[in-house]
Amino acid sequence: MDKKELRIAYLGTPKISAIVLEKLIKNGYNVQLVVSQEDKPQGRKMIITPTETKLIAEKYNIPVFQPHKIRDDYAFLTKFNIDILLTMAYGQIIPQAVLDIPKIKALNLHGSLLPKYRGASPIQAAILNGDKITGITLMEMVDKMDAGRMYYKKEIEIADNDNYETLSLKLADLAYETFDEGIQDVADGINKGVEQDESLVSFTKKIKLEDSKLIFNADSSSIINKIRAFYPDPGTFFSHSDVKYKVKKAALVENKSNTTPGKIVKYDKNAFYIETGDGVISILELQKPGKKMMDYKSFFNGNQNLFKVGDII
Repeated sequence: MDKKELRIAYLGTPKISAIVLEKLIKNGYNVQLVVSQEDKPQGRKMIITPTETKLIAEKYNIPVFQPHKIRDDYAFLTKFNIDILLTMAYGQIIPQAVLDIPKIKALNLHGSLLPKYRGASPIQAAILNGDKITGITLMEMVDKMDAGRMYYKKEIEIADNDNYETLSLKLADLAYETFDEGIQDVADGINKGVEQDESLVSFTKKIKLEDSKLIFNADSSSIINKIRAFYPDPGTFFSHSDVKYKVKKAALVENKSNTTPGKIVKYDKNAFYIETGDGVISILELQKPGKKMMDYKSFFNGNQNLFKVGDII
């Protein structure tokens, strides 16, 4: 069967997944239905907002389903005569009963070069750990987290200025390419896949809001990588006088010993420097509550007396 004729059930939720979905549709793949997480309240007013993949499905008049728990609610899938079940950042564990529904395969586009970084946050983990290379793995779905056979991989470099937002956009394009280049041989049974080496497995965890606070007694590179990995969601922050300031971007100034982590060592029209566990970093973009994100100079112009040299944050 030609790959464009394969009847696909697509499971995914966030923006990265929506980008892949729209590429599949625009390039002629036969997406029969979309499954996403439920719509959730967002923003300061907590308005119920459709998921990114739901918006794409509706744009192209593709049926969309949003079960609260797919483990308990999946009968709708049996009505579509599915060849391939394809997931990309869906957000729920898929039970074996669902994996058994497609005629050919249940597949996942995973945001790392497996067996490295199984789990919920592989893209963030690559940035957090200062990796220079990451990628996408087209893999078999099994009833164990990201443990199936690997069919096809593509790599990409992580730029020094990449954050989660920019890297996920690159990986979305790569994910489509990975599927497009690999699916025909998988569907035809030519590519039998390769088992993962369990001795090389590493795991990632779901990132929570409480992980967002910047701890300045860490080393500078770890702090900078965390800012990159967590932007834009959930973001990172430091507190000063019980006010939280979000940080989008920071850079290394110098490495040195005998620091006082969290100490402001410069705050003027030229720079905002903070000591870390092994040096000094410069805060380049930050946000005051209720205001927009600003570059440092714009922030300082309106907040010249907000911080003082010697303050500990």
